[in-house]
Amino acid sequence: MAVKLIKISVIYFVIGVLLGMYMSMTESFDFTPVHVHINLLGWMSLALAGLIYAVFPNAAETTLAKVHFWLHNISLPIMMIGLALLVSGVDSAGPAVAVGGTLMVLGIIIFAINIFKNIKQ
Repeated sequence: MAVKLIKISVIYFVIGVLLGMYMSMTESFDFTPVHVHINLLGWMSLALAGLIYAVFPNAAETTLAKVHFWLHNISLPIMMIGLALLVSGVDSAGPAVAVGGTLMVLGIIIFAINIFKNIKQ
């Protein structure tokens, strides 16, 4: 699980950097919220989760880790596509942001439960 999280975090990092480069080149920063969320929830959060699971492999082997992985990686694209549409003026994209965000929070809570349950001194 650790390697999967680290590898997918790098994909989000590339997407976030490319989006930042696009905004810089066009001097249009409408997608700043998308850029920030991809870098924070995609790159940083998943990289840190991967490193935590590398240090504590017993937590990485759990069903909770798998559920966190899938919830995080299903919800983030839904939320980011919805957010990109929303900042582009598509008001009907709000529910996608809400659903993606709710699933993301659920995934992060599951990650937290996994950490507290399976990482011991």
